Amino acid sequence: MQKQISAILLCFIVLGFKFVDPNPLLHFIADDLTYLIEFYKQRHQNPEVSLREKETSKALAQELRKVGFEVTENFGGYGVVGILKNGEGPTILYRTDMDALPMYEKTKLPYTSQRTTEYNGQEVGTMHSCGHDMHMTVWLGTARAMAAAKDRWRGTLMLIGQPAEEIGEGAKLMLEAGLYQRFGVPDYGIGLHCNPVIPAGKVGYGKGYTMARAESIDIKIFGVGAHGASPHMSIDPVVTASMMVMELQTIVSRNINPVEDAVVTVGAIKGGTKHNIIPDEVTLQLTVRTFSDEVQAMIHRRIREIARGVAIAAGLPEDKMPQVTIPETTSLANYNDEKLVDLLTASAIKVIGEENILPTQPQMVAEDFSLYGNTKENVPTVLFWLGTVPEERVQSGEMPGLHSPFYYPDPQKTIETGVQVMSQSLLDLLNK
Repeated sequence: MQKQISAILLCFIVLGFKFVDPNPLLHFIADDLTYLIEFYKQRHQNPEVSLREKETSKALAQELRKVGFEVTENFGGYGVVGILKNGEGPTILYRTDMDALPMYEKTKLPYTSQRTTEYNGQEVGTMHSCGHDMHMTVWLGTARAMAAAKDRWRGTLMLIGQPAEEIGEGAKLMLEAGLYQRFGVPDYGIGLHCNPVIPAGKVGYGKGYTMARAESIDIKIFGVGAHGASPHMSIDPVVTASMMVMELQTIVSRNINPVEDAVVTVGAIKGGTKHNIIPDEVTLQLTVRTFSDEVQAMIHRRIREIARGVAIAAGLPEDKMPQVTIPETTSLANYNDEKLVDLLTASAIKVIGEENILPTQPQMVAEDFSLYGNTKENVPTVLFWLGTVPEERVQSGEMPGLHSPFYYPDPQKTIETGVQVMSQSLLDLLNK
């Protein structure tokens, strides 16, 4: 029997046949996991907040150069652009964000971030609690895999390391610096985001609008200060602000059509210095989330009307009416191109199976990735969800959300799934 097998093998060799790995990319990714997990832990332990991503961007640039990308640094702040040209074919933009959040980490992981930073005049912790460390790692793993598989695709990869996503400024900075004018207009734009409720090993795709437009709105409320023991001599802006907070909550419940989506949240009240002093000024900080222009305009109008109406009811004169500041929107609602979603879903099925692909519903969180598809060039874009939840947390039901000091992903399974799905997606698009 052994002689027969040897004879058959000899025939294959003589005839020029050889056994071919059906998907060598997956084996490369599996072999690269140790390197990527170490990179992930380094990034997790060394986070940098928005607009201060100096060392993070240097690390990403260095890694891209190692595998043959032509790299431009400090583009639109600390932005990184890596270009890998490999013959004639499509150009695909793949973005990762780099910035962390100003908060203390409480995960007790062996690689917990111990970093602190000065933020708004205070010393605070610094943590990758929104998964940007994972985004960067999957991005790097994909870059390494695609560079190793250059014989299997033709076209151009445009890998973007973007600063300042958490404050909604980074994509705008890079586009205003001339991203498309300098490096070319991509045929497609792709990104991913960690999901705190999808198990590691799975991904989620939504079509159409998937994330909301986000706005940060300030209301400065004036009053007449006095001694805390003499409130009758004041027009108390703390009380005025409190009444305003309650009235603002009626905008979505009573002014917006129930079939529309919107959020108005007062995230901060700032005013006063001491227990027994009634201040003469208080500031409210709001976040507003919408999808449609009509709903956005309605909310803006009602915020102004409520602020003025409550101030009049409090007895404030015309020269002490509240100041409502609504800055230019830098984070638009994210729209996933439906045809591109179908293509990416088909690619993901090839490597992780249809059972690990989940349909997802729109969420009111926001992402400035949306800007890459909202220029005059109308680039089709998709931002999909990468599952991250470790098995033990799935079983326990304890799933801290993004921006929680207790959030963390399953490193190995999440990295492997992300790199597999993204690499296969890029291969298929480039060969399309």
